[in-house]
Amino acid sequence: MYKQFVASEDGKLSCGYSSFKGRRPTMEDRYDVKFAKIKGQSVSLFAVFDGHAGPLAAEYLKEYLLDNLIKHPQFLRNPKLALTTTFLKTDADFLESVTTPYREDGSTALAAILVGDQLYVANVGDSRAIALKGGKAIPLSDDHKPNLKDERARIENAGGGVSYDGFTWRVDGILAMSRAFGNRSLKNYVIAEPDIQETQVSSDLEYLVLATDGLWDVVQNEDVISLMKATDGPEAAAVKLTEMAHSRHSSDNITCIVVQFHD
Repeated sequence: MYKQFVASEDGKLSCGYSSFKGRRPTMEDRYDVKFAKIKGQSVSLFAVFDGHAGPLAAEYLKEYLLDNLIKHPQFLRNPKLALTTTFLKTDADFLESVTTPYREDGSTALAAILVGDQLYVANVGDSRAIALKGGKAIPLSDDHKPNLKDERARIENAGGGVSYDGFTWRVDGILAMSRAFGNRSLKNYVIAEPDIQETQVSSDLEYLVLATDGLWDVVQNEDVISLMKATDGPEAAAVKLTEMAHSRHSSDNITCIVVQFHD
């Protein structure tokens, strides 16, 4: 298990993260945390990436996605535009970078960006973010699943198929999510365009939690609330959440970022 604690220079937030291979033979999760100052504006960026069919896509996103976003000329002026164009361009760049034939590496991407008092959460895939506000859990992302009405229609209109294998819904019988980075053979309909939710940071915002589905498959929002009340600090919370998921027999890699907001 890898864990660490970091804090922003202005002291307004602190962050802990924990990443654990779990019961999988290989580790395909990645994460990234950055604090930056752009034209005098403090910016905080957090992201988790859940790779599949190999680690290449998640590793590429860890190395480039947030850096590409920070460099976008419209980042401060229009964060939503910057997020969308950066996600799509980084996906195209990744596919171009993979020179080995028939590689199908792919990855989710879940990024939370704090610019001033505005929080932007951009999601591709089935990693998930929640905010803890006034003792309640507020979902900040929606899983991209092939059986969702709009996603299924988009996939089928683009020439793809959606089917149920007795356990889960899949795109062309292969991928259990409707949006992802990579996945070259499915790229016509498995897109990397993010859904973005914008939230104003208020005084009752206590925590932000980002995690891969290795956590959310076995941990409910209510569990997170209870654990936060009994835990001191974001690093301890991130570690305890990954340990909780493992103890509940999660079969996947488990990665979690916990951001604590301070008055």
